[in-house]
Amino acid sequence: MSKKSIVLGITGGIAAYKVADLCSKLTQQSYDVHVIMTKSAQELITARTFLTLSKNPVMTNLWDETDWQPGHVALAERAEILVIAPCTADFIGKFTHGIADDALTTYALTHSGKVLLAPAMNPKMWNNAAVQANVAILKERGIEFIGPASGHVACGNNGLGRMSEPSDILGKINKLDA
Repeated sequence: MSKKSIVLGITGGIAAYKVADLCSKLTQQSYDVHVIMTKSAQELITARTFLTLSKNPVMTNLWDETDWQPGHVALAERAEILVIAPCTADFIGKFTHGIADDALTTYALTHSGKVLLAPAMNPKMWNNAAVQANVAILKERGIEFIGPASGHVACGNNGLGRMSEPSDILGKINKLDA
């Protein structure tokens, strides 16, 4: 049985630490996990964590390519699912409007498979009209969402904005992969 390729994109939300557990669970289920991290994500958790858990190189920079074919393009040729967790308002806005200014946003625009976003942000950000308009556009394009959940967020507020739990995200990935 061949392992299915999945790209796990990590953005700069404090919930990035929870994604280590998701990455581990995915590899335990025989997914071939490839991680792409934004610069902000690297401020919160190290690429080495995901290298260890995924057993694959972690892409953090578009300009570190050593092969003739850019890594994000080659990866897009074989990855079946793109999961962004945590998915910040910044990424949602860039993805909605086709802005490709780092490795993750550039990859996302080359990915032709299924996409799952797991938003995580301050509840006021999540409820902002611009964010909600972007979410509506992405849903119209067939992008899947899980969450956000309601509860305590890192800034101390309570409300809709917590990233869904890794086990719930895994369940949604398994449904998308069925």
